[in-house]
Amino acid sequence: MDNQERLQNGVLKELYFGGTTSCADLSDRLNKSIPSVTKAVNELVRKGIVEKRGQAPSSGGRRPTGYSLAAGTKYIVAVAMDQLATRITIMDLLGSPVMETEFFEMRLLNNDNSTGILIERVKAHIQKSGIEKKKIIGMGLGMPGFVNTREGVNYSYLPSDGLSLQEYLAKNIGVPVWIDNDSSLVALAELKFGVAKERQSAMVVNIGWGIGLGMILNGEIFRGYNGYAGEFSHIPMNEDGDLCICGKRGCLETEASLLVVTERAIREIKEGKISVLNEVGSNHPAVMGDAIMNAANKGDQFAIELLSGMGSKIGKGIAILIHIMDPRTIVLSGRGAVVGKILMTSIQNSLNKYCIPRLSVNTEFCISQLGYNAELTGAAALVMENYGKTKEKEKMSMVNF
Repeated sequence: MDNQERLQNGVLKELYFGGTTSCADLSDRLNKSIPSVTKAVNELVRKGIVEKRGQAPSSGGRRPTGYSLAAGTKYIVAVAMDQLATRITIMDLLGSPVMETEFFEMRLLNNDNSTGILIERVKAHIQKSGIEKKKIIGMGLGMPGFVNTREGVNYSYLPSDGLSLQEYLAKNIGVPVWIDNDSSLVALAELKFGVAKERQSAMVVNIGWGIGLGMILNGEIFRGYNGYAGEFSHIPMNEDGDLCICGKRGCLETEASLLVVTERAIREIKEGKISVLNEVGSNHPAVMGDAIMNAANKGDQFAIELLSGMGSKIGKGIAILIHIMDPRTIVLSGRGAVVGKILMTSIQNSLNKYCIPRLSVNTEFCISQLGYNAELTGAAALVMENYGKTKEKEKMSMVNF
């Protein structure tokens, strides 16, 4: 890849994450001269990938010409997995889905067929879209488990015949693939497009079937040496607690997660608990989990009680996090962000009990606006963040800007 190609890739990334921008601003962000940036932009305009879009913001004087990415030229496949289900979507470079997001149930635990099912579903989704693979610049995949981003392997789920999962998926699907832990991608979405945008320091708590953590340090996602940083779910909370899938007892995930809350709700409803949840008529975790959050937001006391207990234990975990990391911002994101206000009351009570006031007094809490869509948004962002870094992936994608 020559310098001009690198500069064009840099322009594409800046426009993807920053929206409509002038050549002067692109020059500042990329630390390149205005003439060289202008040349790169004009070449991308000529190829139809970038287009003029009115005028860019100005701090004074004549407003400069703005440029943005063009719709319908290149695409990204985004996949978001949790322990129970998978979502697949295809987005254009403006971040807009080009077809309805596909949702299908698939348990990851002890499922030897999960990788093959995922491959077939993604291939079918691409085929259904009618988009040529040469227009797809890559696929981003977020998933739970111990994801080693250096090796491209998930040591918890998705077996890949002893090969790098990342390479195995790319070979079988036919587009470049990047993988990451789901919570890191939720944090990436919040950093690039959400409430943590332009924050130098933030901890993003991914509230779902587990309790994940994405870490933003010095304005970037911190993944640790192997990519395992942020395993918030496995903070030990109770020595005599339930056995966790990691093999240890009393992890936060076994004490406070939407799956634990859902299981408790189903059990207590069978025992005669009075609640609007009695009318749900399904013991399916996803159905009951959504019902609990909807009922809590409408004031159902049992649902609020369930979530308050969950929030108290999450708050205890966050107190440990504050003592270690001293974050400026903590974001509540993921599926559970929809009940963020309810959780915050019990989280704050736990902080009052377990956290040194001097350490927590300046910590701000934010509730995500991306919520359940954060992982898909982050999966697409992962592709753009890595686009053009290796010639091998460029050859696989057959993309010729």
